[in-house]
This record gives sequence, structure tokens and C-alpha cells, in this order.
Amino acid sequence: MITHPEAALRSPFDLSGRCAVVTGAGRGLGQAIAQGLARAGADLVLLGRPGSQSSTRDQVADLGRDVEVVDLDVGDHDAIGRVAAEINGNRQVDILVNNAGIIDRQDSVDVSRQSWNRVLDTNLNGLFFLCQEFGRPMAGRGHGKIVNVASLLSFQGGIRVASYAASKHGVAGVTRALANEWGPLGVQVNAIAPGYIATDNTTALRADPDRSRSILERIPAGRWGDASDIAGAAVFLSSAAADYVNGHVLVVDGGWMAR
Repeated sequence: MITHPEAALRSPFDLSGRCAVVTGAGRGLGQAIAQGLARAGADLVLLGRPGSQSSTRDQVADLGRDVEVVDLDVGDHDAIGRVAAEINGNRQVDILVNNAGIIDRQDSVDVSRQSWNRVLDTNLNGLFFLCQEFGRPMAGRGHGKIVNVASLLSFQGGIRVASYAASKHGVAGVTRALANEWGPLGVQVNAIAPGYIATDNTTALRADPDRSRSILERIPAGRWGDASDIAGAAVFLSSAAADYVNGHVLVVDGGWMAR
């Protein structure tokens, strides 16, 4: 806890002096979240596939923040332990944002075991093991923030995305379970459920005139979300402003769920 006299003058959203690990930060939501955390003052460790995060690294560095890129396939659970041990040995990680995720759109009768396992291994299993590896030292220190990226499909079933819906329902459940365990130890675990955001994951929907129109007709904001719309929520949940927010899934959807 900061005890300097100037602490009282700081914004509760100020992340200066904090180190945040963000997965899947190479583009889309992860890139926007990394930029938002950097603007709030945090230094960054970006975890993702080789060669995918150089642009985000440069953007964060341009904001004057310390930034490190570490190669990791979140679906490789053995690698998670090795990578996390190295990072934890060199830094105190105060914030973990689990953003990395994949989606496979196909009729449920055609989903293969390989496809099913690949989505669950990345979106849910890898997320849990990352929470475990970085949450353990957070709990030991008595302070930390974990932000998981869920989905509207943490509440709904969707169409032709059974594995994705199952994984995102699981993300909401894991978020609440860890909040119950680690809240008494000073670690807040929350999630963001983005609505329909204009990213690679929604390209197929936006390219379908009928689906795109039906989606927009339900969103009171009248537009697809932008990745930057998620950054503020991530900063909030990573900051002292959210010290009494725990086990919550924050929907950022332009009003979709209100309809």
C-alpha cells in the first residue's frame, strides 16, 4: 500500500508503479487494454504468440512505459508455468489481464474433439492456470488485481459457437470462484464482458448483412463497439477505485443486455 504523503492527491485510477501482464495484446481488445493501462501509468509485460505483439510494444514504449514482450501460446499449459516463474522471478506483477482467446464458428454437429479442446484449452484452461501462477504471489503479498475477459456469451448461448460459449461461461464461473477464495487475501478477481465489438472475432458477423442489421437494431448505442471502449473498464478494475469490487462480470455492450 502506498503511504507517501502525495498518495492522497493521486487519482484512484492511477496505476503508476504497477506492473501489468496482458495476454493476447497484439491486436483488438488486448492492444486497447494494454494502451489504456499504460496511459494510466502501468508498466507492461505482453504475453502472446511469437511476432504478434511488436506493434503494441512500440505503442506502449511511446507512452513512456517500461514494456517487455514474452512469447507464449496460452493453450500450452506446461509453458505457462515456465514463463510465469521467469516473470515472477524478475518482477512483482500487480495486475493480470487474461484477454487471449479464440473462436471457432461451425455447426455443433460438426465440431471435432480437436477444435473443442483447442478453444477450451486457450479460453478457459489456460486462463485458469495463468490466474493460478500469478495469483499465488499476489495472495502471498496481500494485494493484486486479476481481470478476465469474458463475453456476452458468458450469459447467452450464441449461434454456432458452442465451444466458445462453454469457455466463456466457464470464465465467469472461475472469476467468481477465485474471487471467493482470494478476496479475503486482498486479491480482487473480476471480468469484463464485451458486447459486439468490431474486432477479428466478429468479422463474420459484420460481413453478414442480416446478422449485422439484427445486432445493431438491438444495441441502444446504435453502433458496434470499438476496442477502446473496453480499455476504461480494464483500468477501473485494475485500480484502487475497484478495491471493493470482487467477483463481478462487468458488461460493456452499448446496452445490448438491457434489451
